[in-house]
Amino acid sequence: MTDREKIKELKKAVAPFSKSEMGTSIRQLINTLVPLLLLWGAGYGLFHVSPIISIVCAVIASGFVVRTFIIFHDCTHGSFFKNRKLNALVGNITGVITTFPYEQWKREHLIHHASSSNLDERGVGDIWMMTTEEYNEASKWQRFCYRSYRHPIIMFGVGPLYLILVSNRMNAKNAKKKERLNTYYTTLALVVMLVVMSLLFGWQAMLIVQGISMYIAAVLGIWLFYIQHTFEDSYFENEQDWDYVKAAVEGSSYYQLPKLLQWISGNIGYHHVHHLAPRIPNYELEEAHEKTPPLQRVTTITLKTSFESLRYKLYDASNKRFITFKEYAALKSASNRGLL
Repeated sequence: MTDREKIKELKKAVAPFSKSEMGTSIRQLINTLVPLLLLWGAGYGLFHVSPIISIVCAVIASGFVVRTFIIFHDCTHGSFFKNRKLNALVGNITGVITTFPYEQWKREHLIHHASSSNLDERGVGDIWMMTTEEYNEASKWQRFCYRSYRHPIIMFGVGPLYLILVSNRMNAKNAKKKERLNTYYTTLALVVMLVVMSLLFGWQAMLIVQGISMYIAAVLGIWLFYIQHTFEDSYFENEQDWDYVKAAVEGSSYYQLPKLLQWISGNIGYHHVHHLAPRIPNYELEEAHEKTPPLQRVTTITLKTSFESLRYKLYDASNKRFITFKEYAALKSASNRGLL
C-alpha cells in the first residue's frame, strides 16, 4: 500500500467519529457548567467566612474552566453541535466564561490547524519557535527575547496574564469587522460580569474567585498546547515537503493522562486524533484512538515524561528534532572548531 493509500485509509477509519450527538453534548454542558457555577458561587458566598475556602473553590473551579474551554474549542471547529448557529451561540457564551473572543480564536486556531508543523507558515495561533539556523542568524536582542519567551517563568507565569489581559483583548490588523466587533462585545461582557461580581461581593472576592480560577486555567491551557507539539522527534517540514496527515500524527503527541485529568481536559490529550480530524467532538476522541490501530503508534507522552519537553528550545531542521540550548552551544562550538 502506498503512502497516499495509507493516508486515505486513515482518514476513512476516523470519519465515523466526526459526528456530534446532541444528547452527549448537552450532558457535557451540564456536567461542566453547573459544577463551575456552583464552585464560583460557593467561592463568592463563603468569602466572608474564610478567603481560604474561596481560594480552594477557585483552584478546583480552574479545572472546570479548562473543560469549558474544550467545549468552546469544539464549537470553533463546528464539532460540538451539528447546527452552525448553535455552535456559535454556545461558543460565544463559553468564550466569555473563559475570556476568549469566539471569532478571533476561531480564525487563528483554524490557521494553526492548516499550518501546524509547517516551517514556512509559522506565526499565527502557535507558540514562538526558532530553528537552529534562525537562532544562529538572530541578533543578541532577538536571542534575548526568544530565550525569555521560552523560559518557563515567562511562558507559564507571565504568559497567562498576557493571554487574558492583552492578546484576547486585541484584534489583528487584518481582522474583519465581524471579528473586531466580537472581540469588543466579549470584552464588554467580561467587564460587566466582573464589575457586577465586584459590586455584589467585593473586589477582593472577585479577584480571588475569578482571578485564581482564570489564571490557573490559562497556565494549564498553555501547558497542554505547548506539550503536545514540543517533543524531541516532533514533525516539522518546509512547505514543499509538508504533509497535513504527517503533521497531525507525527507533529502532535498522545498525552496519556490519568483518567481524572483526561476528563477535566476534555480528552485533548488525544491531540493527534484531533489534528487529523478536527470535526471529531472531544467525547469521541478516545474511541477514535482506540479503534484505529495506526493512531496508537504515535509518540506517547505521560504526565511524568512531559516535563522533559521543557528542555527543548530550538528545532534542528537538519536532524529533524528539538534540541536544548546546551546542545545548540555544543554544536556551535564543534562547528567553529571545524568538527562538523
